[in-house]
Amino acid sequence: MSKTKQLQLFADVVQQGSFTKAAALHGLDNSALSKQIKNLEKSLGVQLLNRSTRSFSLTEPGQSILQETKKMLYSLEQIHHIAENYQAQPQGMLRITCPHFFGQHIQAVISDFMKTYPGAGVTLSLTDIKEDIIADRFDIAFRLGKLQDSNLIAKKIAPTQFALIASEKFIKQNGMPNSPKHLVELPAIIYNNSDVILDQFKMSESAGSNVIKSYRMQGRYRVGDVRAMIAAVVDGLGYSLIDLSNLESSIDQLGLVALLTDHTLSTMDTGIYALYPHRIQTPLVSVFLKLLVAHIGAPPYWQSYVPDYQNMYQ
Repeated sequence: MSKTKQLQLFADVVQQGSFTKAAALHGLDNSALSKQIKNLEKSLGVQLLNRSTRSFSLTEPGQSILQETKKMLYSLEQIHHIAENYQAQPQGMLRITCPHFFGQHIQAVISDFMKTYPGAGVTLSLTDIKEDIIADRFDIAFRLGKLQDSNLIAKKIAPTQFALIASEKFIKQNGMPNSPKHLVELPAIIYNNSDVILDQFKMSESAGSNVIKSYRMQGRYRVGDVRAMIAAVVDGLGYSLIDLSNLESSIDQLGLVALLTDHTLSTMDTGIYALYPHRIQTPLVSVFLKLLVAHIGAPPYWQSYVPDYQNMYQ
């Protein structure tokens, strides 16, 4: 194994904080990875890691060599990006991370992308936890919400379009709410994972009013999976606030109704974004994003899942 590859393994062990995770990242077993790190230390003539049964720590020379390794790996990535920009057709592996719910929207695009460009491959990580794009070497990350300050480049893929929804059986049991104040007195299904809690919405206090207030939802059920959240709403456990991109079919088919549609509902300055680490898009990234934007459309195709949505929440 080349010294460059060994240094990459060393950097990944430190980044992942685990030999096991770093080995899995490269399709190796722990013993093979450990052997490569020992070979690297032998060839360099210094110890890089202090090892114990359950943990490890960087030695002083290990810290210095890690910093230079990171610079070297970044330079190698830049070389690959430059070369890719001169290729006639996109090729290579495109690494994508996105929330579980958004996977349903990009799968069709991935299929078209791979059929059109046989030299390209895709690795898709579906997780509602925000992964480290640079450290884990992702080419694209899809995010819903407000953009945070970072060194990443962002492209808005689609607007966020919210709706308050409940099942018809829930309305029969609790009545149709006529104001936000009335609504938040009813049980809610709240989306809650380690990064995002959707337990409040901003809405005009009455129909036609310009006064926007924040309302906090109350409920006994908090769930970190979009499909489970919508299933709970269908079952009548409570109402919920959703982004329309969470839907897989029409709310009519699900027996759901939109609530307080004559009020103004704020999008809370959020959007659906593609984040990527390089200002100059590689052909893989630029072609994939172009296909995705065309697939989603304007307005996004999921807007049709709430009939007459364009006239709601104005």
